[in-house]
Amino acid sequence: MGRGDLANGEWVRLKPHLPKSGKRGGRWASHRRIINGILYRQRTGVPWRDLPARFGKWKTVYERHRRWSADGTWDRIFAAVLADADAEGRVDWSMVSVDSTTARAHQHAAGARKKRPRVPGKEQRPGSTALMRDLGAPGAA
Repeated sequence: MGRGDLANGEWVRLKPHLPKSGKRGGRWASHRRIINGILYRQRTGVPWRDLPARFGKWKTVYERHRRWSADGTWDRIFAAVLADADAEGRVDWSMVSVDSTTARAHQHAAGARKKRPRVPGKEQRPGSTALMRDLGAPGAA
């Protein structure tokens, strides 16, 4: 077990909430090894391809993380672990804080131009409804 990997106690709490084996293609690689690889990457910031070999193939770690993020598995795991910790009295809800900070934009950031800026010297586009000079009209010289 490397530094930063899941301890046995953490793994025991997490294991019941993990999805069962994959639906297609056979058995999944060890959830514990994959989660340790995901945690390693989050902790160090290395690219997926630079994960150490002890976590298995980098693509397996990446795909599991991507799949679990997309289908809401991480959210369900977090909610279940939080509920378990709350039931055991390990969450101190008096320490929960909600921040209502407001960030105001500068007055000039209120809106952007809706039309393209007019470029001097360019003629109007064909089919435009803009008024154009009629060279054949009286006094148009």
